[in-house]
Amino acid sequence: MEEIYAKFVSQKISKTRWRPVPSGSLQTTETFATGSWDNEENCVSLWSIGDFGNLDSDGGFEGDHQLLCDIRHHGDVMDLQFFDQERIVAASSTGCVTVFLHHPNNQTLSVSQQWPAAHYHTGPGSPSYSSAPCTGIVCDNPEIVTVGEDGRINLFRVDHKEAVRTIDNADSSTLHAVAFLRTPEIVTVNSIGQLKIWDFRQQGSEPCQILSLTGDRVPLHCVDRHPDQQHVVATGGQDGMLSIWDVRQGTMPVSLLKAHEAEMWEVHFHPSNPDHLFTCSEDGSLWHWDASTNAPEKSSLFHQGRKK
Repeated sequence: MEEIYAKFVSQKISKTRWRPVPSGSLQTTETFATGSWDNEENCVSLWSIGDFGNLDSDGGFEGDHQLLCDIRHHGDVMDLQFFDQERIVAASSTGCVTVFLHHPNNQTLSVSQQWPAAHYHTGPGSPSYSSAPCTGIVCDNPEIVTVGEDGRINLFRVDHKEAVRTIDNADSSTLHAVAFLRTPEIVTVNSIGQLKIWDFRQQGSEPCQILSLTGDRVPLHCVDRHPDQQHVVATGGQDGMLSIWDVRQGTMPVSLLKAHEAEMWEVHFHPSNPDHLFTCSEDGSLWHWDASTNAPEKSSLFHQGRKK
């Protein structure tokens, strides 16, 4: 088994994201970002693995993660996504969405753009104004889509101060996560076990398709789209189950797989090897699912999971 390096960072980490490699690059990424929660002061941090080329006595890289830079973040970091090589987008429990810019020359982060009241229960300017956590973001340059506890969907562009499009009453329940199917279509998951598909070319506040789990309305917490098959989507929920959906077929998952013993918080397809899927849970486990071992049954994705 590969060696695992751990570092105590004196803060609670809510999100971790690898910096994407440039298109066509054969290099592996060595930089990742983290966001914190439930600390006296939360922050977004940028880290590097290895010791910038310094080798240890065995000829391998030094195993310590190195903090490159960090910046204070108001509220808990609810989601974190790289917009491109230099910019990171953070979603806050205060309803704010912030774009941070990395300056590699002096290793600092600065606020590049901010939408302070992207999500709220009662609007700004109202005597009873109350913010709502922004629970999920997804980026596809130049666009950023956000969802929140208020059931609102926002479409932002980095060169616009205001939202390009807002669906105010997209959902009567909490929206937990969002992913692009294809521009301009997105998929959202909510707290009553529904997966909804939206097309920004259509006016109004109705989804163009609704899929759901049968039986109990188990909240869905995370969603990711297959990198090569845009109709294939993976979701994870409060019961720890992994669900694979084909949005072209019916309204229910094509595969339901028993996975974790508690809530599943993240699900991600490997960007360049999509037969591999990764999930993590409140139970403290990280699972690596390998569908390539099921070559004859490739169409019935992820019948078998392998725990790492």
